Formats: sequence, C-alpha cells, structure tokens
Amino acid sequence: MKHTKLILSLLFMLTITHAFAQTDKETTTKIVADKNYIFTANNAMPLANNDISRIMSSFPGGQGGSGTINLSGSQYDLKVTKDSIVAYLPYYGRAYSAPYNPTDGGIKFTSKKFTYKESKNKKGTYSINISTNDLKKENYQLYLSISQNGYASLMVNSINKQSINFNGLLEEPKKK
Repeated sequence: MKHTKLILSLLFMLTITHAFAQTDKETTTKIVADKNYIFTANNAMPLANNDISRIMSSFPGGQGGSGTINLSGSQYDLKVTKDSIVAYLPYYGRAYSAPYNPTDGGIKFTSKKFTYKESKNKKGTYSINISTNDLKKENYQLYLSISQNGYASLMVNSINKQSINFNGLLEEPKKK
C-alpha cells in the first residue's frame, strides 16, 4: 500500500511537471540546433538591486525588496537566427553613458556579425555565448542558459552598462 501511494505520488508530480513545461525536450533540442528561437523575457533582475528596490518602493503601492521586475505580458525578447540577433529588451540599472536620443534606451539592436558558441552539459542544459561585433554604439556579450523544457535565463554584459539578468521562456518562431 505504501509503495502504491509513493508510485502514484511520483507519477502525479511527473505529470504536473511535464504539464507546466514550456516546450518538450525534442522541440528545445531542434530549435537550439537550428539556431532559430525566441527568448521572451518574463522578469528582469538588474545588478543594482538596492537602487532599484529603493526606487520601486517609493511608488504608490510599490514594493521593494527582491529587485526583480515583472515583465510578464510585455513584448521584450531576443530573436536568434543563423544570420542575425535581434534584441528588444528593457534596461534597469546603472548606465555609464547615456544615449543622445531617449528612445535609444534599453537594449535594442540588430546584429548580423556575431560569434555564437554553444555547449551542452550532462544534464542537458545548453549554454550559449553570443558576442556582437558590428554595432556602432556598443557591442554586447549575451550568455543564455536553456533548460531542456524551454526555461531560460539571459545575462547581458556591455561596456557602457552594468550587467542585467532576465528569466523567461524559449519558443519556436511562429510560421509565416
């Protein structure tokens, strides 16, 4: 009887885990191998957590503390294809130089010349390093860690800004 309950509990947990997975292992493997995927950011975690928490707590009804900024429902993403990297991400943190045009803020670029290095560990997690080489204002180093079920974290480094991390989901581009 105890073994039956244990087995049923394990099956239930596996079913729930699989039901909440973003993608299946085969889809994740395929889109990473094809270098054709979209990382959609669900939250941002700036390096300057104390500063962000202080600012967030000053807003009416605002809560400081975690330093995590919810981006759910936004359209912030990183699109990766074999021939381009397109970023449309927000930036929170310290910038060491400001853009002349206020609409140039955030992490927004299209790169056609970049280096792309991919590795996979024993547990099936992908580590992808991307360095842009053709941007006029500043180049970025992107470190993407992707789980087998499509959950991912992205760290963005640049010379002109403090690092920022994003958590989100990996998905296959929509067919046109």
